[in-house]
Amino acid sequence: MPYLFNHLRYPFASYRAMVGGIVLSLLAGVVFHTTTARIIENEARERFANMAHSVKMTLEGRIKSYTDVLRGGASLFATSTGLTRDQFHRYVDGLSLEKEFPGVETINFARYVDGAERDRFEAQMNKEVASLAAGYPKFEITPPGKRPYYTVLTYIEPISAWARRFGWDISARGNAEALEVARDTGELSASGVPIAPLSGVYKVGLAMRLPIYRADMPDKSVASRRAYYVGSVGIGFSVNKLVVGLLDELPATNVRMIITDITNDRGGRDSNGKSRLLFDSAARAGVPVPPLPVANSSFTETIEMDFGKRRWQGQFSVQKNNLYSGFDQSLPWLAMVLGAVSTALLYTLFHTISSSRRHAVALAQSMTKELRASESKLQWSNENLRRLAAHANNIREDERKRIAREIHDDLGQNLLALRIEADVLSARTSARQPRLHARALSTLQQIDATIKSVRQIINDLRPNVLDLGLNAAVDWQIAEFRRRTRIECELIETHDDIAVSDQCATALFRILQESLSNISKHAKASRVKVELSVEGGWISMTVSDNGVGIKQSGRGKAGSFGLVGIEERMKILGGVFRMVSSPGNGTAIHISVPADADPVVPSLHEIHDEAQGHAVPA
Repeated sequence: MPYLFNHLRYPFASYRAMVGGIVLSLLAGVVFHTTTARIIENEARERFANMAHSVKMTLEGRIKSYTDVLRGGASLFATSTGLTRDQFHRYVDGLSLEKEFPGVETINFARYVDGAERDRFEAQMNKEVASLAAGYPKFEITPPGKRPYYTVLTYIEPISAWARRFGWDISARGNAEALEVARDTGELSASGVPIAPLSGVYKVGLAMRLPIYRADMPDKSVASRRAYYVGSVGIGFSVNKLVVGLLDELPATNVRMIITDITNDRGGRDSNGKSRLLFDSAARAGVPVPPLPVANSSFTETIEMDFGKRRWQGQFSVQKNNLYSGFDQSLPWLAMVLGAVSTALLYTLFHTISSSRRHAVALAQSMTKELRASESKLQWSNENLRRLAAHANNIREDERKRIAREIHDDLGQNLLALRIEADVLSARTSARQPRLHARALSTLQQIDATIKSVRQIINDLRPNVLDLGLNAAVDWQIAEFRRRTRIECELIETHDDIAVSDQCATALFRILQESLSNISKHAKASRVKVELSVEGGWISMTVSDNGVGIKQSGRGKAGSFGLVGIEERMKILGGVFRMVSSPGNGTAIHISVPADADPVVPSLHEIHDEAQGHAVPA
């Protein structure tokens, strides 16, 4: 800019150059502003999409937990003969619905009754109710009227809040088709029709049900299911309570969430024939529902999710300003100023270079100096990243070790204690209770499988054999590789006990693990050889195979970080990495590290001195 204004004294040519520079700077500023604003908007849009998906995952997790409650109730009725209402009450009370499942308002059982058995069934139920404690009213199937069959609510908890539903035929109004499909398929049903006692202005209550069959059902054909159908267990829940708190955890304010049922059936439509609205976070009693925000000033994300056999649609919207920080809002203008100023300076620099060789030489020297400074900073940054990588590796391995230890100490001990109890139960029921004994044996098998999985998880996190030394860890990993892949693997060692730091041993073990994993996935090898030796204060390890080899073009393939990770580990340890491979001739990976290697890189002062051209002590 000084160059432009200093040339005002020159004739018309200088004036045109100044005007051209100003126009070019303004155009560059506009481009910078537009580009930066677009980048910030895209990043905010992506953040908002991630928020919406996280809400979806949380909501699906809650629905899954409610489904588990339903399946637990179905298992109770399917496995318990002669279940009393007092036992059912204690079971539901033990679930702590208000604390653990706050959206669930009721759990109930609906008995299937043939139309010809109605009078006898009512008499039997009234006889049972007469012997119950207070809380259950006189039993009468409602709504009134003769029907071919009834699906009558006979067990309800809590009965105090749902006494008026005792004896209600849930198949009488709108639910018959969904109940029949569930009966014939044995799958969960959700009609989508709101439950009247839980629904009202801006709130909807829904139900899920599972069919129950007699335990002696011979097969799972439709005919058998119909013949052995007993009834169904259901839960009623409030959608408002189901989604409560979901938006409070988001890192953005005033996010609006609208959930609608988009299933194309009667249950998915309201009285006006539109998709049924299940929840709107902006709806308030006595206040008109606000319109959706304008598209240009807001972000909108639409996600579909499953609810039983139904499809829900979640629409999330938020004003863009609610996702922008103060810095985000000012950054485009700052970029505009910087872009305009930078363009003006570059324009001035161009004219300065073209006008004088001396200016060009001076500019070249200045640029060379800046380049050296940038190179120094880049080297400093690279070494600092290497320090960070070493620190991250140490933290990751420590965390794996901690997690593996806690799983072993806590979950492992609990599983062992559970197995002992199950074994005792199996022993005590083997003679007199064969069915319970069979279930106990099945439980023992499941516990054993879980213990095996826990052990595998612990080994995947950090094998305990690493604590026995590098030789033991290498031998164990090779044995695991043989067992898992059935590939012949030969180990050649020159020393029985190689002394090395824990961090170095872990790094060498991970390199071996990565190399064997690559061989099993890509090499198509039938024979592998691992050589571990110590010579001249250096530990060397070579992993070779007779596989297909690696093409030269495939070594830097995007998304392939295995070899890059091995090379970085070697740099951190001050070691050497070399790979020899050609198509059809197999691959050999050779690494060497000092025996006293420790993953520490030079200090920042040393890096700075080295970048400035000073010698750094060894």
